[in-house]
Amino acid sequence: MEQQNTRVADDREARRFELFLEDELAGFIDYKPTNAGLSFLHTEIDPRFGGRGLGSVLVGGALDAVRSEGLSVLPFCPFVRRYIQDHPEYLELVPADRRARFELPAETPEAPEPTA
Repeated sequence: MEQQNTRVADDREARRFELFLEDELAGFIDYKPTNAGLSFLHTEIDPRFGGRGLGSVLVGGALDAVRSEGLSVLPFCPFVRRYIQDHPEYLELVPADRRARFELPAETPEAPEPTA
């Protein structure tokens, strides 16, 4: 992927994380606040920006922001759920007692032992 000038911002009034490419809105994740965190409901990338991996940039940036706030995530959005499945370092953001609901593993998978 080519180097891109992107920025992820939390628009709390609109209840969404927004991804900007340069200064243009390229996509967003709608969320709903919960008692302990955020429910991620829908992810959308403007078709003009499709095929560049920007959905992953957006989700990764949003999850990093949630982690920095000490919040949890409920990944109702299938794209966010797949991202967490593919990036187990974010699994801890989903409460352990809610992971089965999202078909996520109960524990973070262990890295395989190096072979000699």
